Amino acid sequence: MRIHYLQHVPFEGLGSMEKFFLDHHCSITCTPFYQTEELPHPSQFDLLIIMGGPMGVYDEVQYPWLKTEKKFIEQAINTDKPILGICLGAQLLATVLGAKVYPNKFREIGWFELIKSEQIKNSFLNTVLPKRFDVFHWHGDTFDLPAGAKLIGSSQACTNQGFVLNEKIIALQFHLETTPESAQNLITHCQDEMDNSTFVQTPEQILAPTEKFAQINKVMNLLLEKFILRRNCKK
Repeated sequence: MRIHYLQHVPFEGLGSMEKFFLDHHCSITCTPFYQTEELPHPSQFDLLIIMGGPMGVYDEVQYPWLKTEKKFIEQAINTDKPILGICLGAQLLATVLGAKVYPNKFREIGWFELIKSEQIKNSFLNTVLPKRFDVFHWHGDTFDLPAGAKLIGSSQACTNQGFVLNEKIIALQFHLETTPESAQNLITHCQDEMDNSTFVQTPEQILAPTEKFAQINKVMNLLLEKFILRRNCKK
């Protein structure tokens, strides 16, 4: 299976997903927008993954490649590709699908409980996500749900934590792919966002519960198995 992912900053890569894809003999290609805008034709990949980043979806003056990226995402949607967006990637999916993205009431950084929505009771995601569990967050923005999308879950700080559309597009505001190493990278490069507000944990609170990283990575593996590997894609 051919995986292509969009990367916005050097310190936010695939995390635990990389090992999963390599273990399943997938090929992996990347467009690092901080270096190049070179993109493949949709016929050259089977799954598109859109990663996170500290920029906002409307920061096109500072990051002109956001316009190119949005057009590419729209093209992938129109060619019926399975797409997984994480954090900024989820926000980009929301805006391309016609929904608004805007600052959340609270910045949310660290481990906070996700409560699964009843809207996905008939989705394959219902068998993937626990009813309630701690997930990793690092965001200040949120989004409205696009037309026809189903809410995945909510946290105390943020109502719309993700959506699924037609079982082919998954947007996760939260992170299931984060490892201790990638969390440390975020702490190192985005420390200015750690403002001690209500839903912002300290580096120690983030890194100490090592078992939680393993738990969310296990859920991500199951999500990928159900979402991706069950599809009849080219090898």
